[in-house]
Amino acid sequence: MEYSQRFLTLTSVGAQCAPQTNLHMTITTIISAADLAREVGRCVVVDCRHDLFHPAAGLAGYRAGHIPGAFFLHQDTDLAGPRTGRNGRHPLPEREAIRALLASLGLSDGGQLVAYDTSGGQMAVRLWWLARWIGHPEVAVLDGGLAAWTRAGLELSVEVPALPRPGKLSLSLSLSLAPSIDLARVQAALASGTTTIVDARTAERYRGEAEPIDPVAGHIPGAINRPMPQNLQPDGCFKPAAELRAEFEALLGDVAPGSVAHHCGSGIAGCHNVLAMEIAGLRGSMLYPGSWSEWCADPSRPIATGAAP
Repeated sequence: MEYSQRFLTLTSVGAQCAPQTNLHMTITTIISAADLAREVGRCVVVDCRHDLFHPAAGLAGYRAGHIPGAFFLHQDTDLAGPRTGRNGRHPLPEREAIRALLASLGLSDGGQLVAYDTSGGQMAVRLWWLARWIGHPEVAVLDGGLAAWTRAGLELSVEVPALPRPGKLSLSLSLSLAPSIDLARVQAALASGTTTIVDARTAERYRGEAEPIDPVAGHIPGAINRPMPQNLQPDGCFKPAAELRAEFEALLGDVAPGSVAHHCGSGIAGCHNVLAMEIAGLRGSMLYPGSWSEWCADPSRPIATGAAP
């Protein structure tokens, strides 16, 4: 892929977003615009903005203005593997492909990676999850995204940065912080009742009343609904940790985080609920990457509609 199609930039965070932190410490969940602005030269910053209905919009937005020094990665190509028609709209790429891609941006072991978008972290969380999946914990999402950056009066750039010397980035599967569950395990877990499946799509899509993207409406039988926007405040920043914890505990009851698997339409927004639980201190929940787009690709699989019982 051409460099100009892969690397573009991001920006934003406001005073009401993530509290300031000391970047001498590893940032593993969210970072404020103020903190990023002070340390941007020491971070690898990636613009992940994307529009599912207009795939070229993310790159166009990046070209119009991004955080200085930020690269651009595309959800459909850079951050997803090949589609077969039965493995979902955004299949997982190979771990080595993600490692090599991030190393090409100059990321090394121990280096801070920051992802951002223009949709409350809905797209940036995919890179956050993928980095953790290959064993790189030093990754954060810009809280509030581009809007927060501009609200803080921080500058944007239209300059595409030159690729640096490749970083020395390891593939550390023993350090992976992003457990996943595949289709077979989802089916087995639902049959046994050992895993709680949480759907991050809108309530209308979950109930089967609307389906603007996938060919079949409804939800995985037994799944419960936690729409991704519920993790956010009106300004697009994440809710405080205590509030998120209370909401997830009310939803999940006494289910342990490690017995929770999140999904969405194609494995992107589901990562948002994973991150929200991490912020809340409920660590270790799983992702079903194939999500609804994989589940509904086979007409033999059961489908439920309506609200959860």
